[in-house]
Amino acid sequence: QVQLVESGGGSVEAGGSLRLSCQVSGDRNTFHIITWFRQPPGKGREGVAGVWNGGRNTLVRESMKDRFTITLDNAKSTVYLQMTSLKPEDTAMYYCAAKRTGTILSPADYIFWGRGTQVTVSS
Repeated sequence: QVQLVESGGGSVEAGGSLRLSCQVSGDRNTFHIITWFRQPPGKGREGVAGVWNGGRNTLVRESMKDRFTITLDNAKSTVYLQMTSLKPEDTAMYYCAAKRTGTILSPADYIFWGRGTQVTVSS
């Protein structure tokens, strides 16, 4: 079993920054990919950024590459999502999820999910 616990969300003004954390515990043999997703109010869930291969590979959604960065601290078993220049449209519940293989930014086949952390950006 795998547990993911998100933290670091909050309310910020447009242009501000936040760093989200995803603490991972459990059987590391059951997953190789950890990805951040977000779900804005009334909309579907979309992939934001993923990390795999022990942190050596990362992928950030093209529209967010200039503002968001994903990193993995293996010693702390924590995945970070650094978000800068935040916009009101970044307001969403942010989740981290883990799976063994597959398309990184697609929510399909992700087995393990955290409960999420809320990010609210005001204009």
